[in-house]
Amino acid sequence: MLFWTAFSLALSLRLALARSGVEHSATASAPQGDLLFLLDSSASVSHYEFSRVREFVGQLVSTMPFGPGAVRASLVHVGSRPYTEFTFDQYSSGQAVHDAIHVASQRMGDTNTGLALLYAKEQLFAEVAGARLGVPKVLVWVTDGGSSDPVGPPMQELKDLGVTVFIVSTGRGNLLELSAAASAPAEKHLHFVDVDDLHIIAPELRDSITDAMQPQQLRALEVLSNGFRLSWPPLLTVDSGYYVLELVPSDKLVAKRRQQLPGNATSWIWTDLNPDTDYEVTLLPESNERLLSPQHVRVRTLQAEEAGPERIIISHSRPRSLRISWAPALGPDSTLGYHIQLGPLQGGSLRRVELPAGCNSTTIQGLTPGTAYLVTVTAAFRSGRERALSAKACTASGERTRDPQSVRPEARPPEP
Repeated sequence: MLFWTAFSLALSLRLALARSGVEHSATASAPQGDLLFLLDSSASVSHYEFSRVREFVGQLVSTMPFGPGAVRASLVHVGSRPYTEFTFDQYSSGQAVHDAIHVASQRMGDTNTGLALLYAKEQLFAEVAGARLGVPKVLVWVTDGGSSDPVGPPMQELKDLGVTVFIVSTGRGNLLELSAAASAPAEKHLHFVDVDDLHIIAPELRDSITDAMQPQQLRALEVLSNGFRLSWPPLLTVDSGYYVLELVPSDKLVAKRRQQLPGNATSWIWTDLNPDTDYEVTLLPESNERLLSPQHVRVRTLQAEEAGPERIIISHSRPRSLRISWAPALGPDSTLGYHIQLGPLQGGSLRRVELPAGCNSTTIQGLTPGTAYLVTVTAAFRSGRERALSAKACTASGERTRDPQSVRPEARPPEP
C-alpha cells in the first residue's frame, strides 16, 4: 500500500476579491482613526511565533500615515491581565510606532482574551489613553485561536459601538466562533494563516484597515445579502436634535423605509433587505441649533448564493503532484466555474487551471518535490464577482515509500 499524506487547512488566507457595491457622496481622502492591535502574548504562543507576529504588525504599520490628524495606534497584550505596550497618543510618527512594536516583549501567562477585549473597549474610547471622539475605531486581534475566557459577548459590545474588528488566526481556532467575532462579512475581516505566511496577507489587510479608517461620513459596513450596518460621526446630541434615516430601494415595487433615531445615535442596522439590490440611503440630521446638510450613500447588497469555497483539502501529496479538493461545490445556476492557481511560496512561475461549475477537485501534476505551494481556489459568479480561498500545500520529498503500518514482518523459522 502506497504511503500518502493528507492534510486540511480550513482557511489559511482569505482573499476578499469580491467587493460589495458602496458608493459615497464624498471622495475618499487620507485615513483617520484609532487603530488598536490586540496581540496574544500568553504562554500558549511560542517566542518564535510572537516574534513573527511582531514583524507582521510592524509590516502593517510601515506605510500608514500617522499623526494627530491621521492614524493613531495602540498595542495591548493578551495575558493573565491585559497590558498596554503604548497608548494612542504616545507616538506620532510611523517610524516611532514601528520601533515600539519591534521592541515589545512577550508577557506570558494565561490567555484571557475576553478580559483584554473589555479593557480594549475602554482604551478605544478613553481620552486618557489618547483616543479621539468622532473618528473610526479599528481593532486587529492576532491570536493562535484559543482563549481561557469567553470572547463573544465583549467582542459584540465593541461591534455594537461601531468598532471594525479584524481577526488573524495563526492556530487552529474555531471557525464558527471566530467568524461570529469578526466584523461581517467574515471573508474580508477574518484570516486563517500559518505564522510563517503572515507576510502574504499584509498588503490586503493593510488596505482593508485603511478603508475602514476613511474620514467618517455616512458609511455602510458589514454588507451582507440581507442587510448592512450604517455608521456616521456624532453630529448631534440627545438634547440638540434627532436623525431621520431614509432607505430607498432600486426596486420600485418595494416600499421606502424611514427610521427616526435620537441625537446620540451613531449607527443603525438595516435588516430584511433583498439580495443583489441597490439601496439609496439618506441621513437627515435635524438640529435645533444649526443647519446640517444631509448625507448620502449608495449600497448594493450581496447575492445570497455567493458564499464561495469555505474549505480546501490537500490530499495524495506526492513528490510531483497534489490533489486539491474544496467545499462546497457550487452549481451552474450561480457559478460560471472555478480557476485554481498554484505557485511556490518562495517565488516562481504560477500554474492556473480552469474548471467548470459543479467540480470540486483536481490533481496538479509536474510539481517540484519537497516544495511549499500556495493554492488558491476562486469561484467566478455570474454576477461578475469572485470569491477566493487559499491554503498552503507541500509536495512530498523524494520517492514514495510504503506505509509502515502495511508492511508485514518477515516470517522466521521456528526456534529449534
